[in-house]
Amino acid sequence: MGSRYSGVYARSIENPEQFWGEAAEAIRWERTWDRVLNNDKPPFTRWFSGGILNTCYNVLDRHVEGGRAEQAALIYDSPVTSTVRTYTYRELLDHVSRCAGGLSRLGVTKGDRVVIYMPMVPEAVIAMLACARLGAIHSVVFGGFAPRELATRIEDAKPRVVISSSCGIEVTRIIPYKPLLDAAIDLCSWKPETCVIVQRYEQRAPLTPGRDRDWKEIMDAKPAPCVPVAATDPLYILYTSGTTGKPKGVLRDNGGHLVALYWTMKNLYGVEPGEVYWAASDIGWVVGHSYIVYGPLAAGCTTVLYEGKSVGTPDPGAFWRVIAQHKVAVLFCAPTAFRAIRREDPDATHVKKYDLAGFRTLFLAGERCDPETLKWAEDALRVPVIDHWWQTETGWAIGGNCVGLGQLPVKPGSCTKPLPGYDIRVLNSGGKEVPTGTQGNIVAKLPLPPGCLVTLWQNDADFVRTYFTTYPGYYFTSDAGMVDADGYLWIMGRTDDIINVAGHRLSTGAMEEVLSAHPDVAESAVSGVHDPIKAEVPVGFVVLKAGRDRSPLELERELVKMVRERIGPITSFKEVLVVKRLPKTRSGKILRGTIKKIADGTPYTVPATIDDPAILDQIKDALARRGFPKK
Repeated sequence: MGSRYSGVYARSIENPEQFWGEAAEAIRWERTWDRVLNNDKPPFTRWFSGGILNTCYNVLDRHVEGGRAEQAALIYDSPVTSTVRTYTYRELLDHVSRCAGGLSRLGVTKGDRVVIYMPMVPEAVIAMLACARLGAIHSVVFGGFAPRELATRIEDAKPRVVISSSCGIEVTRIIPYKPLLDAAIDLCSWKPETCVIVQRYEQRAPLTPGRDRDWKEIMDAKPAPCVPVAATDPLYILYTSGTTGKPKGVLRDNGGHLVALYWTMKNLYGVEPGEVYWAASDIGWVVGHSYIVYGPLAAGCTTVLYEGKSVGTPDPGAFWRVIAQHKVAVLFCAPTAFRAIRREDPDATHVKKYDLAGFRTLFLAGERCDPETLKWAEDALRVPVIDHWWQTETGWAIGGNCVGLGQLPVKPGSCTKPLPGYDIRVLNSGGKEVPTGTQGNIVAKLPLPPGCLVTLWQNDADFVRTYFTTYPGYYFTSDAGMVDADGYLWIMGRTDDIINVAGHRLSTGAMEEVLSAHPDVAESAVSGVHDPIKAEVPVGFVVLKAGRDRSPLELERELVKMVRERIGPITSFKEVLVVKRLPKTRSGKILRGTIKKIADGTPYTVPATIDDPAILDQIKDALARRGFPKK
């Protein structure tokens, strides 16, 4: 059977109101909408104006009433605490409705904000859904953030309540959360009325009299019913990673968000109700919001909440154990995780130890996926490996390969098709569309589809300035790429990953693909650094696969030759440094901007999102041995 993608995509662009109106019929509404699309004041697009619903009802109550009460809704798998616990839809609804009752007793009502600063534990999901049940606006803050970063988010969101935990656990290390929370609140002029603390067995925390409440006390409450809200009312605020200064809080609505995520589960990911779906991310990131919590539960699937090291350097067999044990049909994770597994287990010997017969598809997103990693995963798993592209701002994929509509041929190298609803164009700096096969700035013509950000929290001016002024009438993705003759979209990296070498605009992403194709290289990064003659020149950084012991000089010659042969001498690519690790955020993204600042000798701050600050010193030492900075 062929793919239905082309027809579905064309219909979504030609008649978005009809397309999304039909999609919205799968959602349970208290009151149907007056208008599917209200685009009277672009870019402030509103979907399903006049519609009334409750997101929590649609992801829990509806399934309990519809016969899925005893089906597993949430599987909590925590290798760091040796815990596996399953919640049925009935059990999860009971916990969520009682949590909502407890929050209501604390005074939380529709429109109030609740900050959730939690590790990957079931209580975090319960708290999110309890807020949605009450019509309150949750703002989940990644549990690894330091007090200053948490404080900026509390100051901006002004929550009535903060929900946190006594501690988090990273591999074998206990991270006390309560002191971090206390320090953050001390930095704020805004003080939450109440802090609710989940006391974990591994470490309990002292409670501040008059302010703090134990989670168990909150849960000892009468179940609260769902509060109907407008489709255009906000569901959550999510602050973008790496925020400095004034936070940038992406605001998501209830109606459009639910419709879009429900549509993607079947049509993009090809998942049916009752199947097990695992997004190996963190609830502090947009992937966790969309595809650990709301998407899978809206679709009546079973979702996996994994508390453990899923990016960086995971146990090479951890993924396969979870897939086999819980009968996961579809996995969604970052390419970083697979590069790390490939580095530690290049021959994929751990895969053979597990029965993965029910595993169907692997989706990768979060950063560019190099072709070698994609090919390794295909060979190891013998399933389709789909790269897809999206952003915190969009909330779901902009580009991908819609398995549910009939999979299209896979082209390795961060190559996708635009998702239905996204009218993608590639423009030059003057705003003109570039020819097929020519690289430029990727934009989406307005209106954006349902589920995308509706504005920034309390900051409409920055919303317009950040995303819509560079190219009026378009959403500026800040990503660079091209569309090929087959209509595939190639994502080459952020526009700030395009470097100017002697007047030539070159993609560092293309160079990284070449470096990663070397048989000894596990992962790579390329950064443009200052050059007094050519403005910028590229410098490569590579991490070797486990057990590979190469002469750095010999390896450098081979890699430089590969880049110059496959891309051309125009790159001025001459230097490669072998490093033990690349500096990354906790979500697995390489901190290329920080590398560039170190190489250029410009001031930099240690990003709050970095997974291991000590790596920056190693990068600095490696560069210094090569004579950087060269200013």
